[in-house]
Amino acid sequence: MVSKEILLEFMREQAYNPMLDIELANVFDIKKIEMGEFLSLLDEMERDGSVIKTKKKRYAVPERMNLVVGRLQSTQKGFGFIIPDNTNLEDVFVPASDLNGAMHKDKVIARMSRKAGKGKRLEGEIIRIIERANREIVGTFESSRNFGFVVSDDKRIKHDIYIPKSEVNGAKDGYKVIAEITRWPEPRRNPEGKIVEVLGHKDDIGTDIISIIRKYKLPERFPKKVLAEADNINDTVSEKEIARRRDLRHMNIVTIDGADAKDLDDAISVERLPNGNYKLGVYIADVTHYVKEGSPLDKEALKRATSVYLVDRVIPMLPKKLSNGICSLNPNVERLTMSVFMEIDDKGKVVGHEIFEGVIKTKERMTYNDVSDILEKEDPELLDRYDYLVDDFKLMQELATILSKRKNRRGSIDFDFPESKIILDEEGKPIEIKKAERRIANRIIEEFMIVCNETIAEHMYWLKVPFVYRVHEVPASEKISNFNKFIHNFGYHLKGTSEDVHPKALQDLLKKIEGKKEEHIISTLMLRSLKQARYSPENLGHFGLASNYYCHFTSPIRRYPDLQIHRIIRDMIKENLNQNRISKLKGIVANAADRSSDRERVAVEAERETDDLKKAEYMSYHLGEEFDGIISSVISFGMFVELENTVEGLVRISTLIDDYYIFDEENHLFKGERTNKTFRIGDEVRIKVVKVNVSQKEVDFIIV
Repeated sequence: MVSKEILLEFMREQAYNPMLDIELANVFDIKKIEMGEFLSLLDEMERDGSVIKTKKKRYAVPERMNLVVGRLQSTQKGFGFIIPDNTNLEDVFVPASDLNGAMHKDKVIARMSRKAGKGKRLEGEIIRIIERANREIVGTFESSRNFGFVVSDDKRIKHDIYIPKSEVNGAKDGYKVIAEITRWPEPRRNPEGKIVEVLGHKDDIGTDIISIIRKYKLPERFPKKVLAEADNINDTVSEKEIARRRDLRHMNIVTIDGADAKDLDDAISVERLPNGNYKLGVYIADVTHYVKEGSPLDKEALKRATSVYLVDRVIPMLPKKLSNGICSLNPNVERLTMSVFMEIDDKGKVVGHEIFEGVIKTKERMTYNDVSDILEKEDPELLDRYDYLVDDFKLMQELATILSKRKNRRGSIDFDFPESKIILDEEGKPIEIKKAERRIANRIIEEFMIVCNETIAEHMYWLKVPFVYRVHEVPASEKISNFNKFIHNFGYHLKGTSEDVHPKALQDLLKKIEGKKEEHIISTLMLRSLKQARYSPENLGHFGLASNYYCHFTSPIRRYPDLQIHRIIRDMIKENLNQNRISKLKGIVANAADRSSDRERVAVEAERETDDLKKAEYMSYHLGEEFDGIISSVISFGMFVELENTVEGLVRISTLIDDYYIFDEENHLFKGERTNKTFRIGDEVRIKVVKVNVSQKEVDFIIV
């Protein structure tokens, strides 16, 4: 039987003209007995949008018919963009009038109509909805006498859901609810639905986070058969398994993590070799020893694809019995690892490596702060407590510095944007928000994990076996060109052309602006000009790290790609990579890469939203107070100001009453018509907190 890939390849050929199903069957010599399966394959390809069936029942790929297939990314302003399934195509702008009933995240087909606007952007009209993404909507119920409406929490869903009186199911005004859509929107008609769950009043403690969990469909519980499988796993490592592996229990191996981490999936050791080189050991929890391919645990892990770290809880990829128990590299207990030894010279080059199954017994469960205090402050109490490890920590610092310099030399871009740390009390109220520290110990782990991920990716690439790479593609030339025009205002210019910009050019720019007033604005806009990193079965390199080979190998407790990679490595070690297995793995890695990229984006959005929620709640306790901040972005109706504690709020342009301010989109600024006074990204301003809407996660400032 012909495969989907071969059919698509055939239809993409320049000489191809749309064909009937029977004509395609003749081309591929489909036997009578295979015809049913072949027609089912064509139906499936039509359903998922990879081929289009014309009115004359002929099949063709969308791009040859002036059509694009992808996910609709709606905006709060009503218009949207289609992110094409075909990653070689640019995003397509869709005006609000051409959405034709499509909603945020729906999979759609659009007809290209023209190039839009000054930048000549592609524009389209949605002609078909392939797959609806929002069967259930989380929002606030608003009641009237004979019916109600649900206003979605997600502002990108512009439609209110009409609820007939018979389908209100006990919901009251101001309550957070889940509404199931029973009738989809049409061009001039709202969707209809019914209330399927009432979550609680929007102002009740806990309702806010639960609403976000439901909005992003994050799984709150593990299915019974998954928990049953986890419960059947032993809490200790068997002697038989230890005997089969390389025994590393005698070595000075430690974990270094945040103080509140419970899923410890990486441990390290460093020693100096007689030839002066370093021997770096990275030991990663051997999750695949316990999570077998195709088992209930494995299927659930793939479904979740990542652990989600919300502000007050973790929604793990694996049950606690594994994530905090037998897989976690806890101190002074035997644990199974996928281990990598790397010999690294004084220039940071990996001159030799070895990948094998090991058994370890970590000596200490170190925290970032303790190791940093030993190295940065020489804390006497800690020096005494960990005296037998201090020389190891110093050697780790020495090696991490060498690795960092090597990464720098090749052009790796290091954005040092501060992450926020939100501290809650027992009731879940935010009592403090501060910048998370990125100290020497954090950098040591970062450098060691990067070099390990690169070593694994390059090793597997040359084996030419199916694999899951972490890729970060070269940015779109149009975005780099626009960014170059913008930095020209500050007297900067990127080396090279916008078509073949090298990460070194961006790194050089970051060095030039360090500590300057414009640093924040330029680094923010640079980040926005880059593509999003994702998982892929193809090795496309990692632009941001200036790396030819990269993967995620070091966190299999909390990321599915890492777990899948371990499985392929185990096949390699056991010499199981025969033609049959390789053929099966192709489909497995493609599916794992797509699923993991999708779920990662969902996790990032959910994490960001819970942070924004708690930041708004925190600022609601500081109404009327003044703070210093930096303008972080400028939009047509105002500007966002970021405070020292990472909280962002909006200054509406209507509150600036000393002049009439004109918005200059290209230069990201407002300019006073009479006074020529400007407000530009990166400017320092003093603000006052005037209004907070916690449920909308909105904070309003005025300039003092």
